[in-house]
Parts: sequence; structure tokens; C-alpha cells
Amino acid sequence: MSSTASKKIFSLLFSSQLSNSIRLMSGFSGHKLVYSEFGEPIKVIHKEECITEAPKNNDVVVKMIAAPINPADINTIQGKYPVKPKFPAVAGNEGVGEIVSIGPNVTELKVGDRVIPLQSGLGTWRTHMSLSKEDVLKIPKELGIIEAATLTVNPCTAYRMLKDFESLKPGDTIIQNGANSACGQNVIQICRAWGVRTVNIVRNRQNLTELSDYLKNLGATHVLTEEELRTTSIFKKSGDLSKPKLALNCVGGQNALEMLRHLDNNGSMVTYGGMSREPVIIPTSALIFKNLKIKGFWMTRWSKDNASSIDRFEMFEELISMMTNNELRGPSHKMVDFDNFKEAIMNTMTVKGMIGKKYILSFSN
Repeated sequence: MSSTASKKIFSLLFSSQLSNSIRLMSGFSGHKLVYSEFGEPIKVIHKEECITEAPKNNDVVVKMIAAPINPADINTIQGKYPVKPKFPAVAGNEGVGEIVSIGPNVTELKVGDRVIPLQSGLGTWRTHMSLSKEDVLKIPKELGIIEAATLTVNPCTAYRMLKDFESLKPGDTIIQNGANSACGQNVIQICRAWGVRTVNIVRNRQNLTELSDYLKNLGATHVLTEEELRTTSIFKKSGDLSKPKLALNCVGGQNALEMLRHLDNNGSMVTYGGMSREPVIIPTSALIFKNLKIKGFWMTRWSKDNASSIDRFEMFEELISMMTNNELRGPSHKMVDFDNFKEAIMNTMTVKGMIGKKYILSFSN
């Protein structure tokens, strides 16, 4: 080989290595969905290019695979949620991704591991994220993408409410409204796995039979409309069903009051939402003569208060086990390409029907 040819080959190799070094030093190019003021998401959210720097000592770079759009995400962007991010902010609280680079001090994780973020407000609607190793949880690759992407909000909310307020055992009964919601469906499936019976309240609608069949297929014991709840005798029939020890309320108003009437003495009602925007009214007799406990629950606060607790990681372990064993499945959903984020946001804000679809951003492209 001539000297000239050798120099050309060396030059090409050196240029290639230099190019790779520059790319690694400069980080990973991608895009993120950003907003700099509160308002309607379609108006204030915009997509912009970004560089995610190469990871420092204890950090990892995660390439996102999927990230859902939750009602809480919409409310946060609108400024209607208790969490108020600093501007400019990247939207999104949940998701799943794959590690593509690790810092020099990271030994517990490796490139190729699949992870989920452990904190809310990290901004998951972006192609790449640089996170501390403490802010991610490694998950098994056999866990489905949808289950992984939606793990930290609704399944965890359902699990904690069933676990923390009453000591439930097989054969016990709980009652919940908003049973066709994403959280409600998780409650039904977890109770089925634990042998707990569920009475599930939904609004009357044209396709009620179809909805009832859907929820019963998930494991619902009974499905009642709000009107049927007022006159039901299912708790009075001998040997049929014990009175509920726990009521889960995401509606409020008259619906919550009707559930309260059926709670057993010393039972608990936990409120985690207020879709009717009507107050929860508690009769004095319920407090004095039935000794009912009235509580509230917010998953974001629980996660913050229990960030490193053994209870949190045991919860993840049990939920992941249920999911990989097909006892707990992800929500009805539609994957939407990241470039079409406006479609996903609009559909989340206007979703109607028997079972609302969860719109999930896909970063596969």
C-alpha cells in the first residue's frame, strides 16, 4: 500500500473517531415539549430541539420509549394543579425509557436497561432525559411497554388506597365510584388478585350493558349505576355480600354520600378526586354513630414522603409481578407518534365514551 493511501485511511479513521468523540462529548440531540406559561396546552406547548449532555458522575441518559398524557398533566399545564413547575418547563410525569449512557460512578445500571422515572415533574415528554441514578427504577424487559409507561400513577394510587386505610382480607368488600376510570379499573383488578369483592358505581349511559360486561371481565363483583345505588339491597341479602369496609371516592357530591350510607361501622371513605366538582358532605350521624373515618389521598405527596421507603419498592415489586403474570393489565390506549403530540393532547382533553383511551406518546421514530 502506498504512503499516500495509508495517510488517507488514517485520516478517515481519525476523522470518524473524532466525530464520535465530539458527538459523545456534546451529548444527545433530540426534542422536547416545553411551555413557558400556564394556559391551554395546544396554545402554550411547543416542540423545540435540545441537547442532552453526556452523563456526569452519578447520572444516566435515558432515551424515552413511551410517555402517557394524563389528566393531571393537562391540569398542570393549565395551572390548575397543586404542582407549579418553574418555567420554562418540560411537560410529562410518567414514562418508560432505555438507558443509552451512564456516568463513571454508576455501577448498578448499564446501557440497555429499561427504566421508569421515580419522581413526578421530571418532564417525560422529550426524546432524552439526563437523570440521577437515584431517580430511576430498573424494570424487567418482559414488562409490557404500556404497563411500564403507566405504572407510577394509577396502579400505585389504587394499590396504596387499598393497602393503607383498611386491613382488607379475602372475602371483604370495597365500594368505589368512577369505576370505569383508569384508577378504578386498577382497583378492580388488584382486588380480584387479592380475593376482595368490589361494588362499582358508574354513571348511567346507553352502552351500560357493554360497560358492565367489560368491568366484570376485569373482575368486578357488582356494577351499579348511581340511581341503582340508592335503592340496592345487595348488602341486605343473607350471605350475598358483606358491607364495605372501604369506599373510594373520585366523584364527590351526592354520589359520595350514597356510598357513605352503605359503609360498615368503623369503615373508611378515601377521596382522591372530585370529578363532579361538588363538595363531599358528611352527615354528623356517620361520624358519631358509625364512627366512619374520612380521609383524602394524593399519590404525588405519598411518593414524595416515601421516596426511599421499603413500602414503595415492595409496592412496585408486587405490581410488576401482577402485570407480568397478566393479573393486572394496562389501560385501553392509543399510541401516537411524538411528532403528532397535538393530536394526543386534544384527544385526552375531549375523551368521551365507555372507557376513555389513554393517549401515549411514542418515541420509536
